[in-house]
Amino acid sequence: MEKLTIKQVAEAAGVSVMTVSRVLNNRPDVSTATRKRIQQIIEELGYAPNAMASSLRQGRSNTIGVVATGIEYFGPSRTIVGIEQEAEDLGYSLLLDLLHHPESDHGEDVLESMLSRQVDGIVWAVPEIGSNREWLCQKVRGIPTPVIFLSMQPREGSMMSAVDNYAGGRLATEHLLSQGNRQLGIIAGPMTWWEAQQRAQGWRETLQDAGIEPQEALWAEGDWTAASGEAGLFRLLDQWPTLDAVFASNDQMALGALQAARKVGRRVPDDLAVVGFDDIPESAYFFPPLTTIRQDLAQVGKQAILLLDRVLEARRNEEEVEPEVLWVTPKLIVRESSPLR
Repeated sequence: MEKLTIKQVAEAAGVSVMTVSRVLNNRPDVSTATRKRIQQIIEELGYAPNAMASSLRQGRSNTIGVVATGIEYFGPSRTIVGIEQEAEDLGYSLLLDLLHHPESDHGEDVLESMLSRQVDGIVWAVPEIGSNREWLCQKVRGIPTPVIFLSMQPREGSMMSAVDNYAGGRLATEHLLSQGNRQLGIIAGPMTWWEAQQRAQGWRETLQDAGIEPQEALWAEGDWTAASGEAGLFRLLDQWPTLDAVFASNDQMALGALQAARKVGRRVPDDLAVVGFDDIPESAYFFPPLTTIRQDLAQVGKQAILLLDRVLEARRNEEEVEPEVLWVTPKLIVRESSPLR
């Protein structure tokens, strides 16, 4: 049987192809009577499966678009797991697209692709790097499809779910200070990343609150890899030989720092206390087991879907929706790289 076309639907309804397209895309600029007639003909002709036709009558596709990056890594993959679990519980299917170069690709093509597929809403699970949010935040204000952002600096009018990275940086630094350490360095993540900036700010301001002025020599910047963590500790020890503690802004860099400490004969935790960030599953099996900041990224993903669902429900009821930022509070996990004394 020959597949029906949108043109045949338009002819049967006595309207233009553009009008049928507006109905299929749930555009508001179609009269109620015309919309009902087109939806009835869609059902009668079998142009769309019954489930799709039902969705069209309800003004929804029950599909959420997810734009992500780096899902081969622990953090992004955990976030996607949370998104998928909550979406399934609420009856949504997911449409996933990947942004492979988030530091330079602002995602215009990916956004247009998602909108063309008639998703109910979009979860933008790509970290803020440099200026990759500026165009997008402006763009989404002009489209009817709601977009929930993950892990970026809060902006007026935007909705977001994220870990409180600043609080995590403070937790790590407060713990190291509580153990009597005063010469406390940091191996920061790449400072084009919002998360890295927030963790570093937590370190800096906690030291200042304790009456310790952060010195340039106590700072090294990595790129999230173990190799950069190793290089970072070598640099810190060269700049500040009496260093007694280090906060590595993720567990992979902490792993590299542990390796560097062994190479130069610094015993952890006796000579050098080390704290990481993430609590990846392997961190409990580092040598020594790593004290770290646990961030529940699955919960970040779940919150994003719950927030999006609330927005969609409010819009169906023609209610106003106030922009909202949902935070996940991190937790200190103490292990042998900086045990309680």
